[in-house]
Amino acid sequence: MTEQSTIDFELVSPERKLVSEPVNMVVIPGSEGEMGVGSGHSSVLSSLNPGVIALYTNDNEEPRKIFVAGGFADVTAEICTVLAEEAILLEDLNQSEIDQELKDLNEDLGMAAEESDKAKIEDRITITKAKRRAVTGEAIF
Repeated sequence: MTEQSTIDFELVSPERKLVSEPVNMVVIPGSEGEMGVGSGHSSVLSSLNPGVIALYTNDNEEPRKIFVAGGFADVTAEICTVLAEEAILLEDLNQSEIDQELKDLNEDLGMAAEESDKAKIEDRITITKAKRRAVTGEAIF
């Protein structure tokens, strides 16, 4: 039996390095759509949309999933490095808390007077909606 090739994966947030391990494949939410990355991948630099990173370490296991609020991915044939604005294990997200945050943000948006404040709140709403989709498994149409 031949051993499957792996690619080194690193996930770094502003606070700390969250993941540093070899994986068989990683799926990232690239700005042009989801992108699967494995050993020998062509070099690419991509911005990330808010969404879920899936880490596959074994063909028979469910992938470990991590929500990212955006950022960048730097891919080479040997390593995939993700620099995330915010990263949370999917299992640590709570739908009730997300729904409340979304309600609060929509109220804040209604009260915001300045366009710059509205833009910041709208960005948070986009990220919070992506968290909700990640938790519920809703399609992104």
